[in-house]
Amino acid sequence: MAANALRSLWAEPRPMNAPDRGPRDWALVAVLICWSVVEVVLRQDLAPLPLLLLEVLAVLGPLLWRRMHPLLAVAVSIGTLTIVDIIRILTGSHGALLNSSIAVLILAYALFRWGSGREAAIGLGIILLWLAIMTTQGVDHTTLAEAVAGYAFFLFAAALGAAIRYRTKIRIRDIDQAKAREREQLARELHDTVAHHVSGIAIQAQAGRAVAASHPERAIEALATIEDAATRTLTELRAIVGVLRTSQPTEFAPQPGVAEVAALATGASAATGNVTDGQMRPRVEVTISGEFDDLSPAVGAAIYRLAQESITNARRHARHATMVTVAVTGGAEQVRLTIDDDGSAAGARAPEGYGLVGMAERAALLGGTFHAGPAADRGWRVEAVLPRTGTPR
Repeated sequence: MAANALRSLWAEPRPMNAPDRGPRDWALVAVLICWSVVEVVLRQDLAPLPLLLLEVLAVLGPLLWRRMHPLLAVAVSIGTLTIVDIIRILTGSHGALLNSSIAVLILAYALFRWGSGREAAIGLGIILLWLAIMTTQGVDHTTLAEAVAGYAFFLFAAALGAAIRYRTKIRIRDIDQAKAREREQLARELHDTVAHHVSGIAIQAQAGRAVAASHPERAIEALATIEDAATRTLTELRAIVGVLRTSQPTEFAPQPGVAEVAALATGASAATGNVTDGQMRPRVEVTISGEFDDLSPAVGAAIYRLAQESITNARRHARHATMVTVAVTGGAEQVRLTIDDDGSAAGARAPEGYGLVGMAERAALLGGTFHAGPAADRGWRVEAVLPRTGTPR
């Protein structure tokens, strides 16, 4: 397990969309240069000026490339500082280096924030090797406490970079999941609303074409129904697009509920007596019984959408059906929705599509059950049972 974790860390790619060099980076370098100049002017215990200049270039220059090339920045900076320390050891110079060199901690942070797993491991090895040279060769008479503090500072900077990196990674993942849920919800709403009206338009167009020659007046009625359905579809599309485009809280219209299920039997999309492919479209009868006063709005909307989709499916796929019966029963803890049609055998039905999948998902999200299949005697039955509170068990 440990070996797999190490291999996973080693193969970790660089984070996406690392920011480019910007004004803040130049401002940081400018501040550190000013700090270094002030130290050179005020302090008397510093190393020779050429070593200090080399130190400043080693620390400040790579800061500008720490996000795009974190390993290269660490290698150049730490490598140059190592050379400076070796020169000091060989020449016996005991002058102090600039305190502004502490900015090298920013490179350790950037290595774990923006580097790949392989770059972070190699860069950390370079840093630890440099710290070992400093402590074992006695540069600046380093004490044990100072050596431990040096290791602690660099490890803290590396850990901070890794923590922010993975926190950002988790946040991006959560945002992606939220977007996926929003897309799924949008797809379901489009299917349950717009697709329903478009299906009604297609059915009415077929009916109008079938009766145009023999009953022109009924073809005109079909055209009027198509116009009404198209107007509703356009209104709902505009509402959905408005919700997607606005960045401010949107006032949503009340969701349809159980009380609106009865309208499915009398609405334009449920008009009776129309002909499709030479067949009479089935009538819709709705029966609502029980108590629904304290019903969760989400459950009421789900009952309406499930009934709406089931009626649409029955009219499109139930061959030779004359009746679609919708029954909604409110119990003490559950609400039961049953839709039956008297169409021909299930073998003539279209294969399962996104409609049944969406209905099953809608019921499951509310802690309910959903079943659709051939009825015992004839036709097709859709049955959904939802808890009144709409909370999964």
